[in-house]
Amino acid sequence: MTSLYTTLVSKLLFRLHERLKGHSTYKMLARLEQSQWLTAEQIAQLQQQRLQQFIADISQYSPYYQQLFASEGLSASDIATVADLGKLPFLTKQLISDHQQALCSQPQQQLQRYNTGGSSGIPLIFYMGKDRVSHDVAAKLRATRWWEVDIGDPEVVLWGSPIELGKQDRIKKVRDSLFRSYLLPAFEFTPAHIQAYLQQLQQLKPSMLFGYPSVIHQLALAAEARQLDLSQLAVQVVFVTSEMLFAHQREVIERVFNCPVANGYGARDAGFIAHQCPAGSLHISAEDIIVEIIGEDNQVLPAGETGEIVITHLQTRAFPFVRYRTGDMGQLSSEPCKCGRGLPVLAHVSGRTTDFILTSAGDKLHALALIYVLRDLSEIRQFKIIQHSLTDVEVQLVSAAPLAAPLAADIISQFQQRLGTDCNITLKQLAAIASLPNGKHRYVESKLAY
Repeated sequence: MTSLYTTLVSKLLFRLHERLKGHSTYKMLARLEQSQWLTAEQIAQLQQQRLQQFIADISQYSPYYQQLFASEGLSASDIATVADLGKLPFLTKQLISDHQQALCSQPQQQLQRYNTGGSSGIPLIFYMGKDRVSHDVAAKLRATRWWEVDIGDPEVVLWGSPIELGKQDRIKKVRDSLFRSYLLPAFEFTPAHIQAYLQQLQQLKPSMLFGYPSVIHQLALAAEARQLDLSQLAVQVVFVTSEMLFAHQREVIERVFNCPVANGYGARDAGFIAHQCPAGSLHISAEDIIVEIIGEDNQVLPAGETGEIVITHLQTRAFPFVRYRTGDMGQLSSEPCKCGRGLPVLAHVSGRTTDFILTSAGDKLHALALIYVLRDLSEIRQFKIIQHSLTDVEVQLVSAAPLAAPLAADIISQFQQRLGTDCNITLKQLAAIASLPNGKHRYVESKLAY
């Protein structure tokens, strides 16, 4: 049963919050909660109509796509269906980096700067307009409500992005406290941190958890080792995203917290793409997101075949993402979900694993703690971190020019702060870093067995 306080937050306070920020979140949410019950054919028709308007807009207002359409001899009317998207080239991280300003639609709206975690080894800086931000929040809220929880229910977020962690100023702390959302940094997992987090969970008694599956899995294992009964917290659902969710992780989390795990697939750049419903399917937010599965020959694959996930996000008019190569591998399902929603289903996703590495003291450290040291440095184009032993870590770097000595010393210092002052950090500058067979770069590799 929804509490009076949750109703106050979801019906009034958060609506006011979004309105003051100029977001159309609740207007989008109302639309999404209606359209999810359309038939698959009706949703496809709605998607096609929105695609046509989106293409008409960006071909007129985005300098990059104005030039692209002209060079390809295309007009907006040539992209009338999802199949017609094949007439357009793919968008890559490198193209976005090379054409940031040209991608912005004119007149330029108020855009927010974002950057990815660099999980491919290539950090990406990009921009979002208010429609895109509103859609991300609305899509998450819709999926949250599938599990009978809502904004305002107590929530613990185990996350590691400095975009969130760097904004923990007084106003945001007050806001999060008002909405009963509590952020716990997911980088470090020393025994002291684990103990503190377990104590906070017991004090906060959240209705839901949200975070990386690897982190929540480690927390669940720690609770079992300490013989803590977290089922008494009465957590209703654990939402996980940003990494591959493995079956053994799901089993442990569900057993320890005595509640279901709801998987989600998305990325900061590509958006919230698919969410798991209680019936078990990963539903694509197809009203605004088009998913293509691309084979090695760059051709679209049918449902049931595995290839690279390519995204066209129809709420990105301000900074368009059209046929964006995510680098993730997956496949579509041809089977409808028994929940009755007409939203298409992403049958399988692979290729999103975030490793833990060990400090020189033997404590587990989330790899993102090291990635964030490197990802926003303009001098570095690509990187890979290899742990050979507890005290030997190699950092492979691709840069336009040799690193200046002060910058190299700062990187080593920051790594040692996280891994231990007795850890030997070797920087190795390369012309290129070899990719995996699927085209992705494994950004962290540990030679240790644990």
